[in-house]
Amino acid sequence: MKRIFGWMPGITSGWANAMVQGPWGGKSDGPGDGGPGKGGEAGRDGGPRNPWTQPGRAAGQKGASAIEELVRRSRESFGGGGGFGGLPQRPDGRALWPIGAVILVILWLALTCFHRVGPQERGVVTMLGSYSRTLSPGISLTLPAPFESVKTVDVEEIRTIDVGSASAESENLVLTGDQNIIDLAYSVRWNIRSPELYLFQLADPDASIREVAESAMRSVVASVSLDDALGAGRTEIEQQVEQRMQAILDGYKSGIRVQGVAIKQADPPTAVNDAFKAVSAAQQTAQTYLNEARAAAQQVTAKAQGEAAAFDKVYEQYKLSPEVTRRRMYYETMEGVLSNVDKTIVESGGVTSYLPLQEMKRRAQPQAGAATPASGGEVQQ
Repeated sequence: MKRIFGWMPGITSGWANAMVQGPWGGKSDGPGDGGPGKGGEAGRDGGPRNPWTQPGRAAGQKGASAIEELVRRSRESFGGGGGFGGLPQRPDGRALWPIGAVILVILWLALTCFHRVGPQERGVVTMLGSYSRTLSPGISLTLPAPFESVKTVDVEEIRTIDVGSASAESENLVLTGDQNIIDLAYSVRWNIRSPELYLFQLADPDASIREVAESAMRSVVASVSLDDALGAGRTEIEQQVEQRMQAILDGYKSGIRVQGVAIKQADPPTAVNDAFKAVSAAQQTAQTYLNEARAAAQQVTAKAQGEAAAFDKVYEQYKLSPEVTRRRMYYETMEGVLSNVDKTIVESGGVTSYLPLQEMKRRAQPQAGAATPASGGEVQQ
């Protein structure tokens, strides 16, 4: 640093001396200093003094001019060496600065001509500010700066923009098709498809995508009902918004691909949230009752269908042998009826009395149940 800035005092003093003395003499040239006054060269010769000679020298005497003196003092300020600007020299006396200049040129070419583009990146080349071409992944060669410059863009990164807020501090109110208001919060995922279009077509890509997303979402939600927007039709809404956004961005030639839209929140406004929850609870209760009625109806229907199927099977057998089937049905019916009643069978042939066996058996059963077991496991009656 001392060698670089050491010449400044020399140049300053040289210029100051030249300005003080001037090419035609000093500011206060008098008779004693060769000025235009008495006793000077101009006074003796009657003409101007030579501007390229040092003051105090005769006109015929040769000496260093003011410019030569300025150069000499500057070289002394650099260090007084024989090299350029005081730089060291080679053993043969030649300067080293050409070698340094060559090294600087090589470094400049290496840093501005060779570019490495990653696997997920693309390099956009501009020549004097105008688009030239797009570089593929790998090592590429371009003209040195400032003729050509390269800007790398990651085309595989999935970027996300959130529209609306899931907190209660801010609301993103959207009007539905049945004239209801809903608070929506959603996110948009996107990446870069054409880096050259992305860099030169949109001044602010994030702001443009946000505005396009809001426009597409409001347009789609305005065509659906409140129930669909709250849950039943969310998937359909997301697909329609994605398609509409892609169409608009393609019209802008933005070079952006929309990867998806996800609705994170769909709630009524805060002012009517309590009333909406009460209505939703009543609707859920009504839906529960409807589901229970449908379940009971399905059970009854299934039972009736089973009985009808069994009757059809019996009818098929009845058609094959009506008499046998009729008798069998009679026996099965009588068995089912008489098995639960008390009955006494009396045959003809002069029987005048009978023992009430069933009544005696019925009376004996409670007594047997009340008896305590004896030792050895025997029951005493």
